[in-house]
Amino acid sequence: MKPIFPRPSRAAFALTFVGLAAAACAPLNTYYKPGASVAQVNRATTACEVQALRDVPISTQIRREPPRYIPARRHCDADNNCTTRGGFYVPGELVTFDPNEDLRNRVEAQCMADKGFAPVSIPACPRNVARAAPTRATTTLPALNPKSCVIRNSDGSFQIVTQG
Repeated sequence: MKPIFPRPSRAAFALTFVGLAAAACAPLNTYYKPGASVAQVNRATTACEVQALRDVPISTQIRREPPRYIPARRHCDADNNCTTRGGFYVPGELVTFDPNEDLRNRVEAQCMADKGFAPVSIPACPRNVARAAPTRATTTLPALNPKSCVIRNSDGSFQIVTQG
């Protein structure tokens, strides 16, 4: 009897693994205030996102890109027998965009700055540092320096480490 849901392929597992590995290597982009709790950052971020969305709502617009003409091509074989294939048009793609997105992001950043938070990008820790550090989750944001890095935990939390 065949299962109702097909078993995921090895390729699906590989793509999932690559995606998780890439996320683990990505920097942590967040708002930051040394001494603030992670819960305070999350609450402030949510409040500012809601305010920005209220003040600068989404305005989804659709636009069609212009068509492109692909010119005729001449193909010749080794005996110099040539054929020409006529040119053709490729219709323009439909593109959706939100012209308010940049302004909404600026309003959110301004709101967070008013609360004392600054945007930061903390690089991922090298593998040897991540393996050596005990598994923990940062609950209070420490002061950062050039040797600070982040370890992402499997539960979605993170740990900020200052090397040396």
